Amino acid sequence: MREVDGFRFMPPSLGAWIRQSIREGAYKGIIPWTPLKKPLAQSTMALMTSAGINMRNDPPFDMAREKREPTWGDPTHREIPRQATEKDVDVNHLHVNTEPIKADLNVILPLRRFEEFEAEGAIGRLAPTHYSYYGYQPNPSVLLQTTMPKVAARMQAEGVEAVLLTPA
Repeated sequence: MREVDGFRFMPPSLGAWIRQSIREGAYKGIIPWTPLKKPLAQSTMALMTSAGINMRNDPPFDMAREKREPTWGDPTHREIPRQATEKDVDVNHLHVNTEPIKADLNVILPLRRFEEFEAEGAIGRLAPTHYSYYGYQPNPSVLLQTTMPKVAARMQAEGVEAVLLTPA
């Protein structure tokens, strides 16, 4: 496994300012990098977004608490089945213009495009489950230590070998 500098392409002063504002012991910009073990055309892929998407029958992300506590972001996740369309989901995020996503889910969670990639053989298989979380995380501890291990375990159970993250 290699490490990738998450601040590499930022202006130096911006990167230094962000590093300075990160709490002690929290993420400092080093991203673990694990190369694929086989070609993408043979790999199972999942999609993940930080856009705050939920299925209509699932609870929305807790924006009410964030309005009361502006330094809190909902650290939970939602599972999105691969057959979901914009008619099946809702988008709840105080920091994102949600209208384009509500009109076409593929602008942030490109499930239909990846089904095309699967049919063309560009990817091996599209996983049955995809994921959304709320990208505003001033303190990402719960997200990183509790939520994402659950997501990773589910992905592993479904044989996911590669993930495309679409940040909102």
